[in-house]
Amino acid sequence: MPQARDASRRATRRARRGRDTLSREVILEAARAIAVRDGLEGLTFQAIGRELEAHPTSVYRHYRDKDELLLDLIDDIRARSYGGTLVPSDDWREDLRSMTRAVHDHYLRYPTFAQQMAARTTRRPTEFANVEFGAQALLRAGLTPASAAICLRALGNYIRSSASIEASLQTLSEETRHADNLAWEVEYRQLDPEQYPAINALDGHLSPIGDPHAFWTGFEMLLDGIELRATQERAARGEGEAA
Repeated sequence: MPQARDASRRATRRARRGRDTLSREVILEAARAIAVRDGLEGLTFQAIGRELEAHPTSVYRHYRDKDELLLDLIDDIRARSYGGTLVPSDDWREDLRSMTRAVHDHYLRYPTFAQQMAARTTRRPTEFANVEFGAQALLRAGLTPASAAICLRALGNYIRSSASIEASLQTLSEETRHADNLAWEVEYRQLDPEQYPAINALDGHLSPIGDPHAFWTGFEMLLDGIELRATQERAARGEGEAA
């Protein structure tokens, strides 16, 4: 048996990729497969080595640490998911809707690590393009640069956090999701109306956490707030109503 194990190790070593056969593109492809399958917790240089049949130290020739790889991976996945699809129009509200739809669907496409993606700043091309697209729309809405900047952050935080919550629901078991959704439909309606009069007044209209109508209602409220803010700022500058 020891001889068989030694032979297996030698065969594995012979099958490993040479260092010069690796590239950032090859590593990112393996990292993407691991992250989708095992989540970002399972993404290690050792896991990449196993995936590529290469020594883990070979990855360090291209990435100094996991965080550098992670930021490249997040931006690469964004680019593959919706890169190049955001084209400005003459309607700032519709532009923000299209951006939001792309980002929202992106997080639902990668539920196993949506929350980790939502919290990171990659400082890479797809992120720069997204920020530029959103900033252009908000400036065309009539906001001052300072207002456009803070509204961009508020909007981005809402989109990413809400979408990542929806995505995280997909990682729960079907039984757990069903029980949670049923609670909003049944258990809340059975609460004592004297103890919970406001809930009772909603007359069974409470939505489960993943209700897409809630996401888009919140988003449209943000757009209305942005438009109101722009109108007020134009009035303060003496520019009158928008065309």
